[in-house]
Amino acid sequence: MKTFQSFAVLLSAFALASCEKNAVQDITGSLPEAQIRFFNFSVNAPGVNFYANETKLTAILSGTGVESATGTVYGGVGSAGFYSALTPGTYSFTGKIAADIDKDLAIASISTPLVAGKAYSLLLSGLYDATGKKSDGFVVEDNFANTYDYSVAFVRFVNAISNSQPMTLFALNSTTTTEAPIGASVAYKAAGAFVAVSPGLYTLNTRVTGSAANVISRSAVTFVAGKVYTVGARGDMTITSTTAATRPVLDNTANR
Repeated sequence: MKTFQSFAVLLSAFALASCEKNAVQDITGSLPEAQIRFFNFSVNAPGVNFYANETKLTAILSGTGVESATGTVYGGVGSAGFYSALTPGTYSFTGKIAADIDKDLAIASISTPLVAGKAYSLLLSGLYDATGKKSDGFVVEDNFANTYDYSVAFVRFVNAISNSQPMTLFALNSTTTTEAPIGASVAYKAAGAFVAVSPGLYTLNTRVTGSAANVISRSAVTFVAGKVYTVGARGDMTITSTTAATRPVLDNTANR
């Protein structure tokens, strides 16, 4: 993990230096030991920048050399999915509007401790309240092993849909046509365990307990040996359109 942590620290340093005028990064000394990354899975939420206390951890650099007003939009992950490295401790994490209108207004605030040697994901979730300008959110530990196993991939399921029932993720192997659950049923704001999966091409489906009907599906998902993945459910369960941006979907993002 040392190489991965080093890259995450350098990426965070570049992002902050790019976004804060005259910012100077001190990259001497030992590396921070806790890591966190950020998802905007709050349906209809504006693009945001994520902060730890008062320190900005994610932003987008525009072609003019100044910070973009886009931020991390719905369905996106901050810093291209890389982790930000922080000194262990308790932080107040906020997602603040990146646009010029309501600039830096916090739509969500989540306080959580970060423990040395552990990794986490923070997800803005549920349905954005456009009137109150508030979003729900939660943090889960990304407790994958630090060692590498190049015979399998590891996959887990996170549920960020507030109006869903608890769901189990199933993976159907396109070559063998065998299907297996990825862990147990996962309720809103929860994460399942990382499960070893044979590398290959899969169709992913979620189902509620006691039902054979697929609730959310995604085809042509590739899991590569030696990698770790989080499959996240996001969207609005009341949307039946197959093309609407707010429909329930399964997001697949590599942890490593």
